[in-house]
Amino acid sequence: MLWLPLVVMVLFTRLLMDSSGLGNPVSNHNREATRSTALGLIPLGTGSDFARTLGWLVGSTAIWINLMCLSSLAFARKNDPCEAINRIAKGLRSPVDVGVITGESEEESHYFINVADIHLSAKAGYFASRYKRFGNLCYVIGALQAFMGHKNQDLRIKVNEGEWETCSLVTALCIGNAKYFGGGMKITPNADPSSGNFEVVILQDFKWYDFILKLHRLYNGTHLSVKNVSSRSVLSIEVEDISGSGSIYVQSDGEHLGFLPRKFCILPSAIEMIC
Repeated sequence: MLWLPLVVMVLFTRLLMDSSGLGNPVSNHNREATRSTALGLIPLGTGSDFARTLGWLVGSTAIWINLMCLSSLAFARKNDPCEAINRIAKGLRSPVDVGVITGESEEESHYFINVADIHLSAKAGYFASRYKRFGNLCYVIGALQAFMGHKNQDLRIKVNEGEWETCSLVTALCIGNAKYFGGGMKITPNADPSSGNFEVVILQDFKWYDFILKLHRLYNGTHLSVKNVSSRSVLSIEVEDISGSGSIYVQSDGEHLGFLPRKFCILPSAIEMIC
């Protein structure tokens, strides 16, 4: 009886519906709850990217863009709620890190569990959210719309409360607690939600044709050796727009959060998940 595991697990866990990450459900999770409360995951969203890091989706999404006809073909294993419920019923609890984002005011806190990102990718995510009815094609539509009028920008970053440093011509900056975003793009391939660290990947001076030529490497996670791509492990990172334009997009787990400046910190083992 497939409903029985769900009834049993509701007594011990809160079930989350996963889209690209976990977003607001994690933000609103009672951080003062005792360790008897654990989180389960039913991946039913468009991207289901956090579930990919946990290895719950066997097939990764592959998107091939044909510039001649602007077409997209997406291949992914369909989420099965019954399988997810059975997995939760059998699973073990594991500690999972949570990221916290603050703005100029410490009161503007936002929590995330998957990936936060800045500039082009965040802008693409903002537009993609308008086209969810098209499934994974929404990410292609969002990216095309974001490229219109896009300019790489100089950003200032401070890592682990150290000195400020300048990153020139930043195309996108991604802070990964987990590995995937954008419907299967393995953007922060070394991220581990139980490591106590973020992986920060910065793409600099990318042109539109760089994404076309290197798209397959972004999806399979082999882009860290590509020119103008850097990666580092951090506990915290602050990011500012040098120009002060207030127009650099920020998002986390597929949710638009506004614009720079922002600070990102890791909360190690902040919650427990039934994996």
